[in-house]
Parts: sequence; C-alpha cells; structure tokens
Amino acid sequence: MSVQPEITQRDLRSRSKEIMDAVQGGQSFTVTRDGHQIGELIPLRRRRRFVPRAEFAAMSRTASDVSLEAFRADQDATAEQETDDPYGR
Repeated sequence: MSVQPEITQRDLRSRSKEIMDAVQGGQSFTVTRDGHQIGELIPLRRRRRFVPRAEFAAMSRTASDVSLEAFRADQDATAEQETDDPYGR
C-alpha cells in the first residue's frame, strides 16, 4: 500500500486545479496545516452501472446452485414479515 503524499493547505489553495485533477485521476492526498494532518482528499468510488457480459459469465460459472423453491420460500418469508414503523403507522 502506497503512502499518500502530504500537501499543505497553502499548496491546496495555490495548486487546486492540479490537485483536483490528480484526485479525479485516482490520487489521494493528506492535507496539513501548520505541520499537522487535518484531512484527506480521496477520489469518490464510482459505481458501475453494468457488468460486462464476459465478467458476468465468468462469475456465473463459479456461483453455487440456487434452489428455486428455497429462494421463493425465502422471498415469501421476507414479504410476510412486519416492519417496525417508528412513526406508529
């Protein structure tokens, strides 16, 4: 695991475009003020909307078998459960 580079608050102000471009590209930074670590700039994790067909097929080959009857029974049992409504509705 690599160590995040430290940047000062002043660097963040003066080089914000460069630093934000690096964050967008996957780089993380630890921000310091007066020599003390005060925060981290980390890229947001992007959720994939779709899984490529080949990847799905590869995962499916190693997945365990699912009993349709057991799956339906689990779904029925879940649907029959009452939820706790904190507002008393």
